[in-house]
Amino acid sequence: MKIESLTPHLGAKVWGINLSEPMSDETFSQIQALMRDWSVLVFPDQDLTQEDHKRFGARFGTLHTHPMHHIRADIDPHILKVKTTKDSAYTAGDGWHTDVTCDDHPPKVSLLYMKEVPECGGGDTLYADMYLAYELLSEPMKLFLSGLEAIHDGGLPYVGAYKSTPPEGGYPVSTHPVVAMHPETGRPVLYVNSGFTSRIKGLSAFESRSVLDMLFRHIDSTPRLTARVSWEPGMLTLWDNRCTQHHAVWDYYPHSRYGERVSVIAEDRPTAYSDASIH
Repeated sequence: MKIESLTPHLGAKVWGINLSEPMSDETFSQIQALMRDWSVLVFPDQDLTQEDHKRFGARFGTLHTHPMHHIRADIDPHILKVKTTKDSAYTAGDGWHTDVTCDDHPPKVSLLYMKEVPECGGGDTLYADMYLAYELLSEPMKLFLSGLEAIHDGGLPYVGAYKSTPPEGGYPVSTHPVVAMHPETGRPVLYVNSGFTSRIKGLSAFESRSVLDMLFRHIDSTPRLTARVSWEPGMLTLWDNRCTQHHAVWDYYPHSRYGERVSVIAEDRPTAYSDASIH
């Protein structure tokens, strides 16, 4: 196995693993350790069937079914097809977000396998480090955010942006801490995103909007948070949704891009980070 970091703190390319073959427990443990260190892992030069893709994802836990699956109920519930063409009204993921945080148990990891990349180039995905996003906040801001909770609303992207018809009962809405603790590393992460987070509980509408806009601006205007993945056909990228955000760059119109995503449900809901040192 060969490892090459994308940045000093986020992302690594991994060579020497064939994801189409059954994986030993030892190799999987190495991948888990790399995920704790780098949060985003890129596996070039893969040749995967959908069953291969799902089998690798299932090593991390129970596979996730997307809230918009009712619109495409005839396809595999565990494969989210991500396709953008010249006729697309939007591209999935065009904006900073963490996957499906409207769920009570949001996906802990996602695995995107790219099958088609734009002929003109482009179509990269940016990733942002939410450990570092929290670390860079001032101590007074960390103190202010400690203990706050925010609403994550599936209707925000799926109806507001994608104009989809909600399922019976509507899209999920959940409450999560603004500062969460990563369950494996114990480190604090900034856990709000412009894709799903609609308001902060306990604040007035004006206060909530002001704070969220400030945090979103902090994320999208701080280059040192980010790593960039330039896709090739046959590349799979695995990322930890509990400590990253991502942004699919739509800079390739009128060309096409197509990938398939598998996500894995977290065993536990996000929990608030508590550290006496910030009080």
